[in-house]
Amino acid sequence: MIIVLKPDAKKLDTDNLLKKIEDANLKPILLEGTHRSVIAVIGDERKMPAEFLEAQPGVEKTMPILAPYKIASRETKIDNTEIKIGENTLGGKKVGVIAGPCTVESEEQIVSVAKIVKASGAIALRGGAFKPRTNPYSFQGLQEEGLKYLATARKETGLPIVTEVLSEKSIDMVAKYTDVIQIGTRNMANFELLKAVGEVKKPVILKRGMAATLEEFLQAAEYILSQDNPNVILCERGIRTFETHTRFTLSLSIVPQLKELTHLPVIVDPSHGTGKRNLVNPMSKGAVAVGADGLLIEVHHDPEASFVDGPQTINEDDFKTLMLELKPIANAVNREA
Repeated sequence: MIIVLKPDAKKLDTDNLLKKIEDANLKPILLEGTHRSVIAVIGDERKMPAEFLEAQPGVEKTMPILAPYKIASRETKIDNTEIKIGENTLGGKKVGVIAGPCTVESEEQIVSVAKIVKASGAIALRGGAFKPRTNPYSFQGLQEEGLKYLATARKETGLPIVTEVLSEKSIDMVAKYTDVIQIGTRNMANFELLKAVGEVKKPVILKRGMAATLEEFLQAAEYILSQDNPNVILCERGIRTFETHTRFTLSLSIVPQLKELTHLPVIVDPSHGTGKRNLVNPMSKGAVAVGADGLLIEVHHDPEASFVDGPQTINEDDFKTLMLELKPIANAVNREA
C-alpha cells in the first residue's frame, strides 16, 4: 500500500511513522514529491491495518497499489522523477543525450570522442569498459584500464561517465570510477545484481531485456528501487522479433506506455535498437517525438575502425546534425534539446 501524507505533514510525525512501520517488520520507502510525499509500504500489510495508519498524525489516507511494481508505479508517485547527472537533470523538460563509443579502446580514443560529444551538447559520456559478448573469443573490454581512461575523459571534459557493470564482484570497482551505472539487456533479469547495484545508490540505467515484456521490465526496476535507490532510468533498446531488416525491433510504442505507468525517466537506445547507423538519427527523432526523456547513442570518431558495433555507430558529423535536428522536434512536444 501507499500512505499519502498531508501537504503540511511535520517531519517529526513522518519520522515517527517510518519507525512504527519498521518496528512492524515492514519496509517503508519515503517518496518525496513536489506537492506532497507518500510512503510505500513493502511487506505483509496485515501487520499494520489501513485504519491504524490513517489515524497517525500527518497521514491523509492510505491506498492499495494495484500494480505489481509498487515503487515504480504512478499510483505511488504522480510527479515525474528527475535524476541529476552531473550539472544536468534527466526526466525534466530537457531531453538529455548520452553519447560515446560502444567500448573504450584507448585513452586517446575516449578523450577524443568525449570532446566531440560534449561540443555538440551531450550531457554525459557513455563507454564500455566491460563488454558482454556472445562469442567468448571476442574483445571483452579493457576493464579497469578502461575505467581509468573514462575517468581521464571526465577530467578533460567535465562530462559524467556511464558504463556497464556485468557482475556483483565488479560493482565496487565500477562504482569507484563511474557516475551512472548501466545494467545491460542480458542482465535485466539478474536479480541479485539488480539488488546489489541498488545498494550503491548511484543513478542506474536499466536496459530492457531483449525478450522482456513491459511488466517484466518494470518489475526489474523494482528490484533496484526496493534498495532505497530512487535513481532508476529505463532504457528501451529493442527486442527480438521475427523481423530481419534490423538487428532488433525498436519498440517506440513502449515509451508513451511507460510514461503513463511509471514516474521513472525513459530513454531510448537507437544504436542497439536498430543495429544500423543510417537508422540512428531518424529513430532518435522518433523517440523524442513520442516522449522519451533522453537518448543513448553510440558515437565514434572513426566508426569503421571501431572495435565493437561499428555498423551501428555514427560519426562526428552525423551526431552534430542529429543534435541540431532534435531541437525543433523537442520544441514541438514542449521539450528542450
